[in-house]
Amino acid sequence: MKAMLLAAGRGERMRPLTDTCPKPLLKVRGRPLIVWHILNLVKAGITEIVINHAHLGHMIEQLLGDGSQFGAQIRYSAEATALETAGGIAKALPLLGDEPFIVVSSDIYIPHFNFSECLNTLEDNDMWGNPHPLDKRDVAWLYMVKNPSFHPEGDFALNLMGLSNQGKEGEPRLTFGNIGVYRPEMFTGIKAGEHAKLAPILRDYADRGQLGGELYSGVWHNVGTPEQLAALNAPLNGPLNGSLNRTTTQGKQT
Repeated sequence: MKAMLLAAGRGERMRPLTDTCPKPLLKVRGRPLIVWHILNLVKAGITEIVINHAHLGHMIEQLLGDGSQFGAQIRYSAEATALETAGGIAKALPLLGDEPFIVVSSDIYIPHFNFSECLNTLEDNDMWGNPHPLDKRDVAWLYMVKNPSFHPEGDFALNLMGLSNQGKEGEPRLTFGNIGVYRPEMFTGIKAGEHAKLAPILRDYADRGQLGGELYSGVWHNVGTPEQLAALNAPLNGPLNGSLNRTTTQGKQT
């Protein structure tokens, strides 16, 4: 399985830090955000990685190179301007191949995420070895997190059958954590270089009953502001450590 790291966002809320440094290269605990992902992917045996970039993308390529220093093989999908999440994935499809792949936003901090759990999320066959009908099988598997305070309504409801846009009574809605496994067929209708958002595509497949997912309860932060970055880098028992709120881009690059 291959992985794609989304690194094309401008990081407006992180200015002035991102005026001279791409957001994925900002450091948490001495390590760039994007490097946390690369190391954890390699640890899980996922070594073929695609990275898209736009703003200050040359700095990302200079630091990460071909990935050999991490035991990975990194290829790049450069965008003149950021194409949004789905548009960036569509442009990178020739590098990602025909099998399901992982996509992760580079600006989230998930130091303990086990990417090996992604390897068998999208199955082609049922437990008896019978192929799932193409119009019934899951096309994506999303990792959800508990709703942050600023997004209490969440994005999707999680039930025994997968993710839905409108949960039944008693089914809480959760927030998409910007970690997912996708089949390439989701993006083949988008032209290379076309701007396209991910959320409408996900909601369409949720209505079709083809969106799977699970709750991730580990450490998860979307590093959206200089204050949040400072909180993550504060001493473990420092005054800022307990005041950090989780945030989400809800499928968007910022």
